[in-house]
Amino acid sequence: MSDYLRSTSECAFEDLQPALVTAIRGHIDRFELGDIEGSALMCCETTSTKKKKGLFGGKTEVIRTGVVVTPRWLIWASGKEGEVPGVLSARLQNIQVQDYEKTELYKMMQDTGLNVLGLRTGTNNQGSVFIGLGPEPVSQKFRAVLREAIAKI
Repeated sequence: MSDYLRSTSECAFEDLQPALVTAIRGHIDRFELGDIEGSALMCCETTSTKKKKGLFGGKTEVIRTGVVVTPRWLIWASGKEGEVPGVLSARLQNIQVQDYEKTELYKMMQDTGLNVLGLRTGTNNQGSVFIGLGPEPVSQKFRAVLREAIAKI
C-alpha cells in the first residue's frame, strides 16, 4: 500500500500552484523548450498527502506535482508545500512510459502513476522517474493523451 493518498485534477497551466508555474517557466527558459504553455495538450496537478503512521505520526507532508504534455515534450515539477519544486522534462521521442501498476515494483509497493524511462533534458544518461497520479478518471485521460502524443512522434 502506498505511503501517499493521491488526488489528480486537470487544469490550465496557469492554474497550477504558483510555485509549480514559476519552476516550470524557469526550466522552459533555461533549456529553451519553446512555447510549452501555448502548445500544451493537457496539464494536471496531483496532490500527494503522506499518510501518518503510528500514534505520533508527525506533521502531514503534502507534495504537489504539476505535469504538462505537449506534442514534443513531457514536463513535470514536484515539491513539498513551502519548498521550491524540482523540474524535469523529456522529449517524447526519447522516453517510454509505463503504468506503474503493471510493473514488478507494484507487487512490493502499491501505488498509482507512471514510470517514465529514457533520456531527460540536460542529461546524457538514461533514467527512470516515477510520476504519482491519483485514481481519478482524469489520470487515465492524461495517460491516454501522453501515449497518443508519443505514438505520433
